[in-house]
Amino acid sequence: MPVCLLVSEDNSHKPIELHHQQSVTLGRGPDTKIKDKKCSREQVELRADCNRGFVTVKQLGVNPTLVDDVVVGKGNQVSIKPGQRLYMVNQQYPYSVKFTEDTSRSKPSKRAQQIQSPTKTTADVSDSPPPPKKTTPPAGEKSESAGHWSQGLKASMQDPKMQVYKDDSVVVIKDKYPKARYHWLVLPWQSISSLKALRSEHVELLKHMQRVADQMVEQCPDAHKLSFRLGYHAIPSMSHVHLHVISQDFDSPCLKNKKHWNSFTTDYFVESQDVISMLEHDGKVQVKEGAGELLKLPLRCHVCGKEQTTIPKLKDHLKTHLPS
Repeated sequence: MPVCLLVSEDNSHKPIELHHQQSVTLGRGPDTKIKDKKCSREQVELRADCNRGFVTVKQLGVNPTLVDDVVVGKGNQVSIKPGQRLYMVNQQYPYSVKFTEDTSRSKPSKRAQQIQSPTKTTADVSDSPPPPKKTTPPAGEKSESAGHWSQGLKASMQDPKMQVYKDDSVVVIKDKYPKARYHWLVLPWQSISSLKALRSEHVELLKHMQRVADQMVEQCPDAHKLSFRLGYHAIPSMSHVHLHVISQDFDSPCLKNKKHWNSFTTDYFVESQDVISMLEHDGKVQVKEGAGELLKLPLRCHVCGKEQTTIPKLKDHLKTHLPS
C-alpha cells in the first residue's frame, strides 16, 4: 500500500508518514521539533494523494508557508510533488515529499487519524497539477487564472491583450493590478521560478530585461515628470521571475493595504542592478533573512519619510508630492 513520507531536509527528525487521503496538521511542536514561535502549532494541513503522487498543502498559520518560492497564503492551498520543497514558515524548515510502499502496513499514527473535512486540491505549483479549482487571491485582488492565482503570470504573458512589447527573450505586460500610474512587468520566456533559481548564466538575460525596462520608461509620455524604479520582490507572490517597472507616484486604486505599499517602498523591493551585481559576483541571489517582516513595517512616505496611520491617509499625503 503506497504511503507518502514528509522528509525534513535538515534531518531534525524522522520522516512523518502521510497516509492516503488522511489530513495531518503540523507546525511548532514535538512532531517537527520546531520551536520557533513564528510557526503556529497548526501551521499547515497536509493531505496526500498517494495514487496520483502529490500532497495538498493548506496554510493555516498567519506567517507564510512556501512551496519552492511561492507563498501559499493563509487559507489557500497548493500541491507539492517530489522534487519540490516545502518551507514550513518564513522560508525556514525545508521539507520534501517521497512516495513509497508501506511494507509494514502499520496503522496510521494518532496524528494522522485526526481527519478533518476533506478539501479538494486547488492547484499545483508545477505545470502539471491535478484538475485546478479557484482559490482566494491576495487581499484586494481577483483570481489571475482558472488555476491558483500565483500561476497567473504564465497565462498573462501569453495573452496578446496584455502584451505591450515582446522579443525572442522577453515579454512586457501591464500589471493586471497596477500599484501606480505606470506599472509594467518584464518576464523572460525562459521558465525561471524566482530569484533563488537565478544563476550566473542568467546575467545577460537580466541585463537585457533591464534594458527593455529602461526603454519602457524612455517611451513613457510622462517620463519627464515621473520617476521610476526597476526591481524584484524579495519573496514574490507570483511564480515566474519578473522585473517590476513602476512609477513612483503610487496613484492607483489597486494600492489597498500595507503589504502592497511596503513591497515597493522598503528593502523588500530589490533593485534590478543589485540583483545583476549579486549574480555577477556570487553566482546567485541572496535574499535577506527576515525579508517577509519588512511587509509589516509602518506606513512611511517614500518621498519625505513622514509616517501615516492608514492607507487612505497615506494616499491623501502622497497627493502633495504628485507633479502638477
